[in-house]
Amino acid sequence: MSTDSAVIVIADDVLQRHRLQQTLDKHGVPVAFMGDPQRFAALDKSPEAALCLIALADEQEYPELIETLLAADDRPLLFGPGAAPEPGHQEYVRWERRLFAKLEDQLGSLEPLENQNSLDALASELETRDRLPMPTWVAPAGEDETARELWVLGASLGGPAAVKAFLDALPGRLPIAFVYAQHIDAHFSGVLSRVLTRDSEWSVVTAEPGRRLRCGDVLQVPVDQELWLDEEARVQLRDSPWTGPYGPSIDQLMANLARVHGGYCHSILFSGMGNDGALGAPALQQAGGDIWVQRPDTCASPAMPESILATGTTEFEGDPRELAERLLRVLSQRTLLSGRSQCHSA
Repeated sequence: MSTDSAVIVIADDVLQRHRLQQTLDKHGVPVAFMGDPQRFAALDKSPEAALCLIALADEQEYPELIETLLAADDRPLLFGPGAAPEPGHQEYVRWERRLFAKLEDQLGSLEPLENQNSLDALASELETRDRLPMPTWVAPAGEDETARELWVLGASLGGPAAVKAFLDALPGRLPIAFVYAQHIDAHFSGVLSRVLTRDSEWSVVTAEPGRRLRCGDVLQVPVDQELWLDEEARVQLRDSPWTGPYGPSIDQLMANLARVHGGYCHSILFSGMGNDGALGAPALQQAGGDIWVQRPDTCASPAMPESILATGTTEFEGDPRELAERLLRVLSQRTLLSGRSQCHSA
């Protein structure tokens, strides 16, 4: 185990230790020691670690421990964000974010991102299965029809492979568009776009101000600029970064689209670390949108889908191909009920 980002955790409450362990695992932070003050004091040698996280109900009960740790000059001492709320509530998500921010302040960026090597491997190794047929009851969209129904695709670590498998399974010209938010280094966005479109009938488009999103488009959300779509599905950008610890922020994107597009906006959350989307999912559901996730046991990193599942907002979970099949069934049902396409001419 590397000690570059490993932490020592000293907590005097069993439940607090359990939730700290869950959160650290979710963000890929290795734990060199997890225990109460007495167990730590009994160690023959302090474990090697980048920092020591203190999560005590009352630090004044352990003055000798605190003095000893403060006197040590080999690693910083970090006090936790307070008692963890009940999982599944938004306050728990915010508690995790506070802890994550404190750790990043000391250790630097903790979220592993896709890089050139992983994307090159994806391009050469991923097998493309047979594409699903266009549903009988769904009328193919025209070449220049503006998207009325939007689906947010959110992902982090392991996401490109899952999203590619999902898109490859779908026929083109469906009467919808995707808005794809992937945690990735901005330098590799172009590589990601090429990988996604290699075997797909979908078009990945960049976020240019005023661009009108058409049916069949996959809008790649920028890493460093907040984005939303106006009533005519035109791209709007702010000259400011996303709020929160993630870029792009899936939470903020879902909230931005929900405010304008309401029940015409839905979301699928794929493989990823952390809990981005856990705050945005309830807002999107309240606006009338559907929330789906990649089934955790099919994810390279299940933390993000598991965080969404914990909110109780998820209506469906499946592997990438099952998600594609479900989408086609839903589009068929909506077309039969409405008797019209989900797009309108520009």
